Amino acid sequence: MSPRRRISVVLLTSVIIGSSVAIDVAPLASADPCTGPAAGLQPPTPVPDDGMPGQAPPIGRRPVNANDKAPLPELGKLPLAILKQVLPQQSAKKKPGWAQELARPALPNPPEPGNPSQNNLQDQQAAAPAPAVGPSAEAAVSPSTSVVGWVTGVDTGANTLQKFSISGTDLGIMWDNGDSAGHQVLMAFGDTYGYCGMKSQQWRYNTLLRTQDKSLSRGLAVAEGSTSNPYSGSPQSRPGYSKQIIPPIKWAAQERGIIPTAAVSVGRTQYMNYMSIKSWDSAGEWTTNYSATAVSNDNGQNWKTFPQSVRPSSPDAISQVPFRAGNENFQQAAYVKGTDGFIYIFGTPSGRSGSAFVSRALPANLPDAGKHEFWNTDRGSWVPGDPNAATPIISGPVGEMSAQYNTYLKKYLVMYGDKSGDVLLSTSPAPQGPWTPPQVLVTEAQMPGGPYAPYLHPWTTGKELYFNLSLWSAYNVMLMRTTLP
Repeated sequence: MSPRRRISVVLLTSVIIGSSVAIDVAPLASADPCTGPAAGLQPPTPVPDDGMPGQAPPIGRRPVNANDKAPLPELGKLPLAILKQVLPQQSAKKKPGWAQELARPALPNPPEPGNPSQNNLQDQQAAAPAPAVGPSAEAAVSPSTSVVGWVTGVDTGANTLQKFSISGTDLGIMWDNGDSAGHQVLMAFGDTYGYCGMKSQQWRYNTLLRTQDKSLSRGLAVAEGSTSNPYSGSPQSRPGYSKQIIPPIKWAAQERGIIPTAAVSVGRTQYMNYMSIKSWDSAGEWTTNYSATAVSNDNGQNWKTFPQSVRPSSPDAISQVPFRAGNENFQQAAYVKGTDGFIYIFGTPSGRSGSAFVSRALPANLPDAGKHEFWNTDRGSWVPGDPNAATPIISGPVGEMSAQYNTYLKKYLVMYGDKSGDVLLSTSPAPQGPWTPPQVLVTEAQMPGGPYAPYLHPWTTGKELYFNLSLWSAYNVMLMRTTLP
């Protein structure tokens, strides 16, 4: 990533709820990269047009209040001054603030995820369940969130168009590959544009990049890709062209996307949850056919789907696997390795309107959906094999989510978006709760272009957090940083 700290700016007067605030902003953007700087671009040498023609931006990803023509955000700290005119003044006695919420005492836990421990397991099961917590208009706002730089795009230090034929994409789900000999962070992206001058615009449903960069304050550096080297910057089908990594299993009559939602390593084996998109409906809404788990034994170079992991979203979604009530709440996922040896799976329905649920599995059972256990708040226990027993742990609307065990707070931490474009953070002593009221990291007022899908960097689990964040107006991914109090 380029060490450059600024991009060309103009002065804009932003009118927010009757107030005029002068802020520095970047040039106007567009939600379709092929109408911006990349429009008409052709590959430097003739190549086959093996993308999927007739695709369009996934409109369901658009936050409800996104301004498609909003200026791109300035690199550096987000403007907190704007928020003081937008958000209601808080009373610490009525609603705990940013620092107060995150400073709540945690239950005893070992400092790092490890093997199952009976004492720790009892601690987590004893965590007092509480009613699911949802977003609040009075949630405190982080004063220390900033834009580090762009991870993808045409004008980016990562050079993703020339290296990987990626001019626009979203998500950037990050996870540790678990390989001590070739230690990397893998990043899975959703619908991807390439060279826009090609008839298909080189559209792919998903792509993957790899990085071992630890100097995150300067951005994310990604090496060249390869068709054969599983530790290169990206799996490619030919030089300079990142391939679609998840092959379709073709179980759905209508499929508009195969979109990663979470990933985790077990040893050196990579597991990825993805959703099959039936339709992109409207801003913040989409319908899935099913969700499933794909596995890779070569560091993300090649993937295949476990049939026993497929979870239809409704009785008539697909015919190959019977629908089980409750699986509609696990169409999207966020994985976290627990301090007790389990892998916890936070689930949400299609779109961003639903609540969050949680299940867990031993690592060996992760791809077998029938061997998961589901948290039921009313019973205060885990229910094996019955997704319909799961009860909400965080009230909706909950969008794309990521999770970690934070060693600084000694708590579990989730980051997610809502339908409007705010990015929220909550903490809990146990994956099943109780979860704190959400704290705001980014608001739609700070980024009117529509931020969504915050994905935590797995190597930052302390006071300073880095995360990828998609911006609808640019249809690309930024690296963000926030500092916990």
